[in-house]
Amino acid sequence: MSSALLGLPAVDDTLAAGIQERLAEVEEALREAVQSDYALITDASRHLTDAGGKRFRPMLVLLAAQFGDPAAPGVIPVAVVVELTHLATLYHDDVMDEAVMRRGQVSANNRWNNTIAILTGDFLFARASDILADLGPEAVRIQARTFARLVRGQIQETAGPAEGTDPLEHYIEVVAGKTGSLIAASGQLGALLAGAGPEIVATLTSACEKIGVAFQLSDDILDIASESEESGKTPGIDLREGIRTLPVLHVLRSAADEDARLRELLDSDLTDDARHAEALALLRAHPAMDRARADLRRWVDEARAELLTLPDVPAREAFLSLCDFVLTRTA
Repeated sequence: MSSALLGLPAVDDTLAAGIQERLAEVEEALREAVQSDYALITDASRHLTDAGGKRFRPMLVLLAAQFGDPAAPGVIPVAVVVELTHLATLYHDDVMDEAVMRRGQVSANNRWNNTIAILTGDFLFARASDILADLGPEAVRIQARTFARLVRGQIQETAGPAEGTDPLEHYIEVVAGKTGSLIAASGQLGALLAGAGPEIVATLTSACEKIGVAFQLSDDILDIASESEESGKTPGIDLREGIRTLPVLHVLRSAADEDARLRELLDSDLTDDARHAEALALLRAHPAMDRARADLRRWVDEARAELLTLPDVPAREAFLSLCDFVLTRTA
């Protein structure tokens, strides 16, 4: 697959070219969807739309549609729906996180204000619903349930684990809700609108959710393991902000005496550069990283096993290549 599709190794040039053409259609439809007769709404909505991004979820819609009729009339609109939904959540996330930048630009909440950012996200949700209304009640139901899971995941993250709940299990639930659910819906809706059979739709829904969880877990590992010159990102951002991701949660599960200093650091203010550097170095050398990689591999292996039950077509190889990509990016 071409580099524009996440840099995956080539699996089928014809498929890659077809997906690229369809993604261009999605891009055009996306720009039309955020148009408003009120200039501020259009400007605020285009703020993230025009900033680009991988269009990962629309790509999954288009790949899933290969198991039915990829030219079916609902495929492009539903790809736009999942991207609008994703973009809407980013506007809301930036408000909750008090973000300053997003995709290399000043965030909407910083360029305008929190109210404009929240309402812009709401506008994008409304536009997604408007498009869905023409795609049938089942598509509307899937989107509504996905939206409920997104909200639940965000509330769970905000509230934290309840007393007596395993923090690691709670974290996986949050990831499945906030990240996995919309990626699952992308596979589900793409296959459904292309007219794929129910077993194929169910398999793609489940496998795509696992891929979504795996992507977040790989990001957790990269945040600790990567060097800034390799990844282009500053390592340990989540660590500095006190966000307890997968490797950190594995450390906090440990009661070993030799982990006392690291646990102490993880419970401290890591905005201090010296403490942050020490915690990052200790975490990189800790067995928690191997445990996190084992968790990642398990999610990927389960997704791969499900994908292998699908018909042997080029799109299946693309999905399997995606599984390989999730693993190799943390190697």
